[in-house]
Amino acid sequence: MDHSATSSPSAKPDTPEERPARGASAASGAESGAAPASGPAFEPASGASRIDTSVPHSARIWNYWLGGKDNYAVDREAGDAYRQTFPGIVDIARASRYFLVRSIKYLAAEAGIRQFLDVGTGLPTVDNTHEVAQRSAPESRIVYVDNDPLVLLHAQALLTSSPEGSTTYLEADLHEPENILEQAGRTLDFKQPVALILSDVMGHVADDEEAVDIVRRLVAGLSPGSYLVLSHGVEHDPAIIEAQRRYNDSGAVPYVLRTPAQIERFFAGLALVEPGVVAMPEWRAETAPLGELPPGVGFGGVARVP
Repeated sequence: MDHSATSSPSAKPDTPEERPARGASAASGAESGAAPASGPAFEPASGASRIDTSVPHSARIWNYWLGGKDNYAVDREAGDAYRQTFPGIVDIARASRYFLVRSIKYLAAEAGIRQFLDVGTGLPTVDNTHEVAQRSAPESRIVYVDNDPLVLLHAQALLTSSPEGSTTYLEADLHEPENILEQAGRTLDFKQPVALILSDVMGHVADDEEAVDIVRRLVAGLSPGSYLVLSHGVEHDPAIIEAQRRYNDSGAVPYVLRTPAQIERFFAGLALVEPGVVAMPEWRAETAPLGELPPGVGFGGVARVP
């Protein structure tokens, strides 16, 4: 339940803190049809004046669980209530972040990817996509996409990049994949491989067929050799199912948990990178897991576009 959008009057978090935004990627050469790497850019579709502090917001709650400061009292209350029902949620949030870091590191350092499209990026925390990718490949080019007004409010301050690369933020809706691809094409060269990042965002699309179709349409815009990185909350542990039900009833944007088999459908037609679609802590873990996996931990995978 990491990312989503909401709307309401402008406001600032109780304890605002500016940090780098999530995301990173690489550029092609001078022959690329994309814009040159020139540092951060901000391309909002509208003013960021729609922040609603009266209802909890999934991205802000996730930010709270990860120790961030970009959240409000209503988000902390909802986050604490979720944790009372399902104490393992903080471990799951961290597992999701570590999965993202490992997958980006793999793509930048081993697969040679230099362009990243991070859709539903949410609020920044630590080891954002551009930071991880540009450590391995400073020339990486990143496009972050969200329609969260709080992210919009801070986007210009949050966007950072290595001098060799670029980082851009776009305001766009997950339900309009062709618009996302069109806008991102001003920065990324879709004739070259791109890594599409969908980190815990597809649960905000309740209908299974619609969710699969959105991913299919986004992947259809990628060239061969591109990659899909996708993680998702799992409908497994009774406690997390109950905690999620209560959260969805709170007035926040709902998040739908799915089974591992349903999550695997997002990767149909793609070549999965080993070990496939697995519990996030098990995906290319750099160290042996300490003890048992948190119950209810989400699943994730990385797959290559043939």
